[in-house]
Amino acid sequence: MASVAVRTGPARKKTRARVSTSTMIYVSTGVVLSLLFLLPLLWAVFRSFQPSGDITAAPNAKDLSHLTTANYSGLITGSIHILRYVANSLIVAGGTAVLTAVLATLAGYGLGRTRFRFRGSGAVFALILVTLMVPFQAVVTPLFLELSFLHLLNSLIGLILFYSTFNLPFGVFVMRNAFSMVPNELEEAAYCDGATVPRTLRSVLLPVVVPGVATTMLYAFLFAWTEFLGALTFITNISKLTLPVALLNVETGTFGQVNFGFLIAGAVIAMVPCAVLYVALQRFYITGITAGGVKG
Repeated sequence: MASVAVRTGPARKKTRARVSTSTMIYVSTGVVLSLLFLLPLLWAVFRSFQPSGDITAAPNAKDLSHLTTANYSGLITGSIHILRYVANSLIVAGGTAVLTAVLATLAGYGLGRTRFRFRGSGAVFALILVTLMVPFQAVVTPLFLELSFLHLLNSLIGLILFYSTFNLPFGVFVMRNAFSMVPNELEEAAYCDGATVPRTLRSVLLPVVVPGVATTMLYAFLFAWTEFLGALTFITNISKLTLPVALLNVETGTFGQVNFGFLIAGAVIAMVPCAVLYVALQRFYITGITAGGVKG
């Protein structure tokens, strides 16, 4: 017994040493990767507080003494009025996220639960997934004609409908897989208690598939927030432009002159909602993506 105890002590120390070494390597790798992603963002934020002339010049230590908020005040209170475009983008992105989540949840509920299975439901789901391979750039012209016929050009509602249409296939894919992973016993117990289909969806199943809903909303929001070509094509009224198109006007400048301070400050403003939303919903997003990749 003594010999076993003698051998067990060093073995435990070696195991602890391996665990601590693995933890150190894991943490160090995570810190390095985080810095690789964060440093460009922090550099952009730092540059946004510099005058336009300093931004185009080579960096030096004196830049730390030339920090100013003139770029942001010029965008907000100057002739650009960027907050108006930020509001337009928030309306479009938020509307797209909500509409896509609602429609994808209903479709995923119908396609993912055995109660609603019908002959050809698999073919319908496959047809929905096929639309993922169709880029909207290939159908811009018919979409333009359709929105014109519906009097939805120069309309934020038309832009929301356009973005929701092209986000629905991915949303249906995520929500269908999320509902498929819910045990049938939960739904059967709700039916035994007399719950209707809408009540079962709202009170029993929806809390379980929250990661899928969050993933759908996040993906749709980021798509609508950063999308450029559709907004440039379907919106020509200056007061209804979204932020990416407005930043193009800042980049173009007047008579070829570009205010890089305004441009970088606008880019920082554009990335703030994306970063905040992603950090807030990160755990739901990862769970939803993992569920969608495991069961299809």
